Amino acid sequence: MHHKILIILLIFSSLNLTAQITGKVTDTENKVLPYVNIYTENGKFGTTSNENGIYELKIESPGDYNLVFQFLGYQTQKKTISIEEFPYQLNVSLKPETTTLDEINISSDKNLANAFIKKAIEFRKQNAKKLEAYTASFYSRGLWRIENAPEKILGQEVGDLGGGLDSTRSGIVYLSETISKISYKRPDDFNEKIIASKVSGDDNGFSLNSAQESYFSFYENTIEINSEMVSPIAEYAFNYYNYKLVGTFYDENGNLINKIKVSPKREKDRVFSGYIYIVEDLWQIFGIELQTTGEAVQMPPIETLDFKQNYRFSQENGFYIQISQTVDFKFAMFGISGDGRFTAVYSNYNFKPDFNKNSFGNEIMSFAEAANKKDSTYWQKLRPVPLTDEEINDYVKKDSIQSLRNSKPYKDSIDAVRNKFNLSAPVFGYSWQDSFKERYLNISSPLMGTHFNTVQGWNTSSIISYRQNDVKNENSGKFWRLFTSFNYGFSDERFRIKGGFQKQFNNYNRPVLKISGGIETAQINDRTPISERLNDITSIFFERNYLKLYERSFTKIAYQQEVINGIYFFGDIGYEKRKPLFNKTDQVIIDNDGVEYTSNNPLQPENFGTSAFREHDLFKLKLSTRIRFGQKYMSYPSGKFNVSNEKYPTLYLGYEKAFGASLATYNFDHFNASVTQQLNLGNKGELAYNLKAGAFLNAQDMAFLDYRHFIGNQTRVYNGFTNVSRFNLLPYYSLSTNKTYAEVHAEHDFKGWVLGKIPFINRLNYNLVIGADALYTEDSKPYSEYSVGIDNLGFGKYRLLRLDYVISNKDGQREAAFVFGLKFLGIFD
Repeated sequence: MHHKILIILLIFSSLNLTAQITGKVTDTENKVLPYVNIYTENGKFGTTSNENGIYELKIESPGDYNLVFQFLGYQTQKKTISIEEFPYQLNVSLKPETTTLDEINISSDKNLANAFIKKAIEFRKQNAKKLEAYTASFYSRGLWRIENAPEKILGQEVGDLGGGLDSTRSGIVYLSETISKISYKRPDDFNEKIIASKVSGDDNGFSLNSAQESYFSFYENTIEINSEMVSPIAEYAFNYYNYKLVGTFYDENGNLINKIKVSPKREKDRVFSGYIYIVEDLWQIFGIELQTTGEAVQMPPIETLDFKQNYRFSQENGFYIQISQTVDFKFAMFGISGDGRFTAVYSNYNFKPDFNKNSFGNEIMSFAEAANKKDSTYWQKLRPVPLTDEEINDYVKKDSIQSLRNSKPYKDSIDAVRNKFNLSAPVFGYSWQDSFKERYLNISSPLMGTHFNTVQGWNTSSIISYRQNDVKNENSGKFWRLFTSFNYGFSDERFRIKGGFQKQFNNYNRPVLKISGGIETAQINDRTPISERLNDITSIFFERNYLKLYERSFTKIAYQQEVINGIYFFGDIGYEKRKPLFNKTDQVIIDNDGVEYTSNNPLQPENFGTSAFREHDLFKLKLSTRIRFGQKYMSYPSGKFNVSNEKYPTLYLGYEKAFGASLATYNFDHFNASVTQQLNLGNKGELAYNLKAGAFLNAQDMAFLDYRHFIGNQTRVYNGFTNVSRFNLLPYYSLSTNKTYAEVHAEHDFKGWVLGKIPFINRLNYNLVIGADALYTEDSKPYSEYSVGIDNLGFGKYRLLRLDYVISNKDGQREAAFVFGLKFLGIFD
């Protein structure tokens, strides 16, 4: 009952206390029109109707005003009103736009739409440059709904998603708003200052909405929406679209608007369909009504994406400027379906800003002090798009739920249920938490931690981790963690344990201190090119034991942080006692004729009594830096979040030194560097490269453990590394070196640019990928690989597979094979 009263009061106050002009916009059949643009003729004040057609226009004082009501597909209507007192109510009914082709001489052999689009393309860059610099007010709202959510996904409880789901398992699961000031200067200087931020159900939260992320300019050749989508007025648009003029009309400024239907030449291309409105003579965009699909943007859960942009003519600079945008989407996957909308409203443009050399920098977004503490009166006064009843109810309900769910009794009651030990713990592990005090304990499953190798035989591991977050500020990023790992090998009958302490001090430059030690087995190839699970399969089913191990007892202290924006420091120093290991079992499930296990010595695979190094101990120092040139960042009150700049490469520099070794020849120095970058080539896809090089000093007789090993692959299955850091067919130890070396990796993903143009094949929505890799070491002939692959393999929404055909050349010997597996996303190692 209290909730209902609060909702009524909130609705009443939002409609009557702060909004000077209110009303409802409908069509001639009395159907509500959502997201109609309403603004004063001089452009000083503006707003947009909500999903229910309700609008609120805030103006400063009584007087005479000329109001403009604009909505794509409907006749723009002007209303002159005289206001003596507030509130002032004005309901408006818009008539459908009457388009005509009678005024234009249409020739049967000429497509006028093509002529208009050619003009729009010709003037595309010139029109884009008209927005040389400006400041503006920006409002955004994000909304996600879910329908009929299952109670479990893959055996895991879904819950009510923060109170968003009702008894039908449906409802709003995310609702947020921001009010900000934005500044822009060509070509790419941008800054957003968020004045107010609101997240339903989290009074300490900050909205994820960003003006830069919300901006989609169809004057650019491509619009980045996961994939690079081709604009209907891109310079090469006629390779992708067909056009048809469906009508013309005049706007309130007397300019002739051409409504042009846009349809793809090939449905599976990175394209849109719908309507684009072009202003004749000016050849500018008047409006956008375009749709695309999840298939096109290669985001399987997304079904459709609808873009609507509205523009108004600015007398100040003779240009149609964007005043609002809505992006509607629908999604469905794993039994969950829903929809959502992101709304953006631009107002108070200033096209002659007083920028100076300090106006822009690497910070692209920040929050004003107490931006998330604005009260309802503030939002009612400045929110340009009124809340719907559904949204008001969500704020009220979740604010009430939050108070309850943040209380200690509630959290304790939930923890009591979650912390119960059940029979699934050996399979999935066990977790315990004290939510109120931010304490968490996790014990991983010994069953899931069971593996097989020829050194330990069947072995099992379990990790125990305890974490304490900052209780005073859960978003500060501060935490400390204790962890330990237990491992027992049944064939070597050896119990090993390691553990440590880790502390992160903040979320800004993220300084992390880690102290660890114990006894463990580790791969001789310290790049860990093969996972334990993959080695389990290749060993017991195919009798190929690629995993080569040694034992080390160690203590180590490590520290890392971002020193200044874009420059990161990593360092560790430790002591290691290293011991060679030998095979203890030859167990298999499937005995393959002509195939036998190899020894644990990668240098002599047929000699089971030798090792690749002598037992020894040493100290090791590692120092490295990562430099992200041109890195931008967003400053949240809870931390700094970095945004990479694809215009510049990332540089890695490293130094490694072994000293104090029990065998003097095992001391060495190792210098290494790498440069990597991913380039967006618009409709032609993405090019990525990674160049690495290094050299050893005083390393003639060093331990084989410390050689530079490379990320090879002998399994014909992807090993989880990024495509430009690995070799597809290189044996794990065949070119390991203690001298100078250099690696080259490059890959180009055409993202549909090639296969999308081939009839029938383009219906499959596959991506062609080509790659090349090369390795140069001082004592060996160059090794090279070339690959041709198909990405985005799968069916329907499930497209997680990739297949490559690879040809390698080693010492003049060519080898060819298919490499298959799941796609992985990650960073360059």
